[in-house]
Amino acid sequence: MWNLPNVLTVFRIALVPLFVIFFYIDSVESRWITLVIFCIASATDFFDGFLARRLKIESPFGAFLDPVADKLMVTITLILLVEREATVWLAIPAMVIIGREITVSALREWMAEVGSRAVVKVSWVGKVKTVCQLFAIFLLLLSSPDIFNISKKFGYLFMWLAAILTLWSMVSYLRAAWPHLTSEKNGG
Repeated sequence: MWNLPNVLTVFRIALVPLFVIFFYIDSVESRWITLVIFCIASATDFFDGFLARRLKIESPFGAFLDPVADKLMVTITLILLVEREATVWLAIPAMVIIGREITVSALREWMAEVGSRAVVKVSWVGKVKTVCQLFAIFLLLLSSPDIFNISKKFGYLFMWLAAILTLWSMVSYLRAAWPHLTSEKNGG
């Protein structure tokens, strides 16, 4: 259970409280530390999965914990950014992204229960959405909260792009799962 990929995933979860603490410290240095913590968490997200596949040490514990770690960091970061920015232009895409994560997680759990989890496996749209979302968060963390600078403008742009891709991927997952959701055999 305690192989390198799983240790990286647990480390990513342990970074969340540190991220929150530095997010609330009002200084230029703490903003940079927050950005570095987010970048480290994003890198470990890539490396834990890569190493697990490469070293052939994928585990049920890792398969469970990895998406939890991803959703914790992204959801908490989005909530903190919406609080800091206090604008509908960030609140709406954040709401879409968080709502989709809850919906798709529930859908995957239900599909696993009926033995059809492969129907809602991660798609290329979901991967592109994740890249846009992480880039948007990076740009918004990089920007100064007091002024509307170029980093913030592009952060908002990529956040909206991520929200659109989020809806697209959610609709794709729901369409793929629809026959199972409406099947009499599955209680639909």
